[in-house]
Amino acid sequence: MYLSQDIKPISFLKSKTADVINGVNENKRTVIITQNGEAKAVVQDIKSYENMQNSINLLKLIILSEKDIENKKLIKQDEMFDNLESTLFD
Repeated sequence: MYLSQDIKPISFLKSKTADVINGVNENKRTVIITQNGEAKAVVQDIKSYENMQNSINLLKLIILSEKDIENKKLIKQDEMFDNLESTLFD
């Protein structure tokens, strides 16, 4: 992160919205918007946002799976695939 380039006051966003959006899409770097000296918002390109959301969702699934293993909530692989098949194709 380049603080001089990636943190901007809200007045900059108001006057240069198109430039900020174009810059975010071109360089794939997040811009932090401040208001009264405090960070208040983030401007990010959509692909980076989607990737971040997908990563978070994957981490949530891993955590749930680890909890199932700890609680011994396990089923055999064959049974899991049978259940999946019947759910998807029946």
